[in-house]
Amino acid sequence: MASFTQQASMLLLLLLLLPLLFKGILCPWPSPEAGQVLGPHHLAGEEPLSLHVLQIFSFANHSWEKTQSSTWLGEVQTHRWDSVLGTISYLLPWSRGNFSKEELKYINSLLQLYFDGFPREVQAYSRQFQLEYPFVIQTLSGCTLHPGKASEAFLYGAYQGSDFLSLEGYSWKPSPGAGSRAQNVCIELNNYQYIKEVARNLLGNICPRLLASFAAAGKSELERQVKPEAWVSKGASPGPGRLLLVCHVSGFHPKPVWVRWMRGEQVQPGTQQGDILPNADRTWYLRVTLDVAAREATGLTCRVKHSSLGGHDIIIHLSSFSLPQAPPPRSLLPPLDAHRLRSVAATKFSERPWRLGGGFMATAGLRPNPPPLSAIVPGPGPDRVPWTG
Repeated sequence: MASFTQQASMLLLLLLLLPLLFKGILCPWPSPEAGQVLGPHHLAGEEPLSLHVLQIFSFANHSWEKTQSSTWLGEVQTHRWDSVLGTISYLLPWSRGNFSKEELKYINSLLQLYFDGFPREVQAYSRQFQLEYPFVIQTLSGCTLHPGKASEAFLYGAYQGSDFLSLEGYSWKPSPGAGSRAQNVCIELNNYQYIKEVARNLLGNICPRLLASFAAAGKSELERQVKPEAWVSKGASPGPGRLLLVCHVSGFHPKPVWVRWMRGEQVQPGTQQGDILPNADRTWYLRVTLDVAAREATGLTCRVKHSSLGGHDIIIHLSSFSLPQAPPPRSLLPPLDAHRLRSVAATKFSERPWRLGGGFMATAGLRPNPPPLSAIVPGPGPDRVPWTG
């Protein structure tokens, strides 16, 4: 009978490698476009681009589980697994790539087997593996391309929201603080040269080719430039004689943006930037606040820099009349720091998505699409201070 370590090793191998095996089915042959797609057009050759798969397996008891999975090309979610219908949801017109209906049907049937079989296997071995209900297993796998450099692969596994192991340099390594179980599993996995070779091929060869294929199909999305609109309002008073100034910036794409409260050319200390949140139309929203004495508000400006503006910054000048007070948003999404996964291979270990709480859930497409921003954040109108730029 196989030892506990051997059985745990095989289970973790299934958990960590199957998502990549399915990606390999999508593009198991050399891609003639790989050398072309990931070159000049790639975000003006400045930003790294990643393809990553996020998965969450939640187990409440021996009979209830929930599987959630999504695929991302950079900041753009391309696919989501519909666990109710048992099918892939293609979220964008180009999410199907250049694959035939027969190929997509075959891929979908394999994913059905995986998402149906893996949770049942985990539940069957939960007592032997000393898994205490309720528990959650999460994976993050994919590759990142840096312009002019070789691609970087990454694969992380977590149990109960804590790092468990990772694949680094094509060797399995336990996560700091994961304990002896993770160490034993990694020792066992590293004994199998074949497993390392499979991982090397999936992460080092197939994933970059798949990334190239999707980058070609989604080129217009990746290069889309949408100008932001901006307005200012007054938040809840932080105290007597003080104002909370709020600069709203919405509707911009791509995601990188620079927003500051300023006096002249000096950035005001105390400027606080919130999380960049997604709009329903795949643009972004950001609010930046400043707590200031009311008598010092005159002369302040909110400045916005974005690649779509062509160097012509948006500058909103505060006037002497009273600022409108924006009502609090009714249903803003939680912080989406997990969008930093675009460069996940370079992030610190403590920034794995399972350490980001609800933001990761929203980022992974694990809740209904958010309502249009106009429904939750007041937009610019007659009662807003206009911007000039």
